[in-house]
Parts: sequence; C-alpha cells; structure tokens
Amino acid sequence: MKKIYFLAALCISLISVSCNDDSLQSYLVKSQDKQGFITLDIPASVVELNTANATDEEKAAYESIRKINITGLPYANTDEATYEAEKAQLLKILKKSKYKRLMNMKKDGVSASIYYTGEAKAINEIIAFGYGKEFGVGVARILGKNMNPAKIMDMMKKAKVDVDGVDFKQLQAVLNNK
Repeated sequence: MKKIYFLAALCISLISVSCNDDSLQSYLVKSQDKQGFITLDIPASVVELNTANATDEEKAAYESIRKINITGLPYANTDEATYEAEKAQLLKILKKSKYKRLMNMKKDGVSASIYYTGEAKAINEIIAFGYGKEFGVGVARILGKNMNPAKIMDMMKKAKVDVDGVDFKQLQAVLNNK
C-alpha cells in the first residue's frame, strides 16, 4: 500500500514539474498559438557540411547541433502592454540560475543578450534574446549536445544552407512584418 502512495506522489511531482509554465520550452510552445507571433523550427539538417573537406572538429561541431527554434513578436503586430508583458516574461525565465549570461549588447534602442546552459566547452543550449520598440521582442534557441561555440563558428564558415529544407513561407511572414 505504501508503494502505491509513493508512486502516486512521484507521478504527481513529475507532472507538476513537467508542466512548469516558467520554462523556455513552455514559452516557445505557447507562442505558436498566440496572435501576432512568428515561430520557426529549423532542423539541423537544413545546414549541410561537406564532410569530405571537413576536419574531425568541424564534423563534431556539426553533429552537436540538433535544432533551432525562433519565436518573435514584431512590434507592429502588438500593443505596448503586450510587448512589455512578453519582454518581462522572457526576462523572468532567463534570470533563472539554469541560464548563464554570456554577453549583453545595446545599440540604437535594441537590447540583446546571449545565454547558455551547460559548461563553457560543452554547451547544451544557446539562447539569443532581444527586444526593441522598433523591432519587437524575440528569442532564438539552438539545441544540441556538448556544443562548442568556437568550433561551431568555424564549422559555419564552411557550411551551406539547404534552401530546399527551409519553409520560406514562415520566413516571408517575418520579412513582411518588419
């Protein structure tokens, strides 16, 4: 009987943790259904690497990336209160100790920050967050396993984007709302 109570308590705990509304994953999923938001989910397969000419480090960097998620709310698609609420919600999520800030930038009324999870040479998630009243608010997330940003940058110089694998209707929506 005690085992049943223990298992029930464990299940309830797991459900409540997995339904956490303050996670970046939850925010990205919910944004897909919000009016005015633009979302893109890009698989890593869109980026092609010529493995014949690639070093082992470049191959490892390529294989460390799984997918990219982009969510944004253009300022033209919203009002001041919604813009501020979305910005505040993302700031609250990213202030959690799970996310380590790498850098901040401010220029011409736009603020941007780069965060990551994992260790400096074995990153699992890279997050770029930015906002500005001319542009709106948005977040991009690169998911992977043991990513090394320096090696990824070197790999991207030799990589090519598979344009057939990109949904340009979503990308066109981004450009039309600018």
